[in-house]
Amino acid sequence: MIRDDFRVEPADWTTDFDALRAVREQVFVIEQQVPEEEELDAYDPRARHVIARDAMDRPIGTGRLTPERKIGRMAVLSEWRGRGVGEALLNALLDQARALSYPSVELNAQIHAIAFYEKFGFTAFGDEFMECDIAHRAMRLEIKPLAAREARPLPPKPEARALVATDRQQAITAIAELLADAAHDVAIYTRDLDADLLDIPAILDALKRIALSGRRARVRVLVQDPRKPVSDGHRLIAIAQRLPSVIEFRVPQDEHDRQYASAFLINDRRGYLFRLLASRNEGEGSTYAPGRHAQLREYFDQVWERSSPSEELRQLAI
Repeated sequence: MIRDDFRVEPADWTTDFDALRAVREQVFVIEQQVPEEEELDAYDPRARHVIARDAMDRPIGTGRLTPERKIGRMAVLSEWRGRGVGEALLNALLDQARALSYPSVELNAQIHAIAFYEKFGFTAFGDEFMECDIAHRAMRLEIKPLAAREARPLPPKPEARALVATDRQQAITAIAELLADAAHDVAIYTRDLDADLLDIPAILDALKRIALSGRRARVRVLVQDPRKPVSDGHRLIAIAQRLPSVIEFRVPQDEHDRQYASAFLINDRRGYLFRLLASRNEGEGSTYAPGRHAQLREYFDQVWERSSPSEELRQLAI
């Protein structure tokens, strides 16, 4: 099931301080009676943080990854425990560790949480020790590196134009511009293949043009739930069956990936369109934004590596 009651996203220690602090203070200082002066430390400003927020944008969970390759400050508000928030936070931190090419990560697990981390492959080592009057054990996880990707040169494009979509037509216009600008490669992360945006002649023609652009042509599509586009007869599926080596579909299997609430499209000219909520047409992007494009490309590639072809699409191809 695709979760839409919470999301996990990167957090900035300065910008999101109040939200991070609210969760950590409730869990560590109030519930576990960790001294307030010990809860914040010198690692926080240098760490990479993630935060979980509910559907009302309220903070409900936190975690961090320090430059010392150590995961910590994993905290989930009591009313949200047992609902997949901790798993999603840990997956997000492990994604960041993979993106940084860390060979391994460590953490200090409270004794009651050891079984939770063992599910992710962490192994306990060393003796039990006390930290803030709470029994802990050190744990370690060896990280499998992401598969190497073929390097593709990106044509220079010094001009940049902002893309803004406040309704369906503007979203279609932005997508069409990005597809028209693409040379050989496009990647799409979608909830249910967005029939209102992608199953229209102009967009399908643009995708076919990219798919037939030469030996480097590649159209990759991540679909969280393929059942609706299959039942509705989405025309991109039929095109993909005629060009199976070029247009590829995969379905995320990891629960954290299936909880991802946003949708985006990126091309090979460093352009993107990002929609914060996949169920809505509103979005923002640019025809040329190397930094944001790289961030989205890295995330897409990570999810792609751990996703699988869907049974529905496989059966249709038989």
